[in-house]
Amino acid sequence: LTVAVLGTGPDLAYPRRHGELLQRIAADGAVVSEYPPGTPARPEHFPSRNRILAGLSLGTLVIEAAERSGALITARLASECGREVFAVPGSIHNPLARGCHRLIREGAGLVESASEVVAALAPMAAELADGLRRRLAAPINLGHALVTHGDHDGSSPVSGAAEPSDFADPDYQSLWNALGHDPTGMDQLVERTGLTTAELSSMLLVMELEGRVAAQHGRYFRNR
Repeated sequence: LTVAVLGTGPDLAYPRRHGELLQRIAADGAVVSEYPPGTPARPEHFPSRNRILAGLSLGTLVIEAAERSGALITARLASECGREVFAVPGSIHNPLARGCHRLIREGAGLVESASEVVAALAPMAAELADGLRRRLAAPINLGHALVTHGDHDGSSPVSGAAEPSDFADPDYQSLWNALGHDPTGMDQLVERTGLTTAELSSMLLVMELEGRVAAQHGRYFRNR
């Protein structure tokens, strides 16, 4: 499955010669854009688009990057949202390797082959897949989104509480209790909940989409 994230409207290919490729991806995969149909390509759209790429991916691999490169922005965004960052080293005389070397100095994983990236991400992918399978198999009335109001009579769950306090899924309740209105880092959430980074990333994404949680510079806090 191929997912294309565009810096234009979802109906426009950029460059135009990629029109047939866009149609093939749309037919067999997915085309993603935050811009309405008909939006042309603009330079400022592409760095903004890269945050979606970083968020959709388990990891970001930088193969070549100058010291002032858009690829470094994507790598920073990936790191801030808790994703893995990898870089391929190069010659010290190659200006397009300097960005990669900077990332490695800052903690990015040094890799030389695709198999190394796959091996690093495989455990997280497996955990996320298992978690998704468990949630898909769970009865609907055990879904994490069911919450009760503090002043509700308890006869039935209420969805979308302004200040949810009682999640049906204990893992989500534990995560909610670990969060506050001040930004909290992933390491602290792992320590407080006993859950893995992969599990927390999946749960935080769902809660963020629901509007219960917000993210800021790789830290998370209650949005309600």
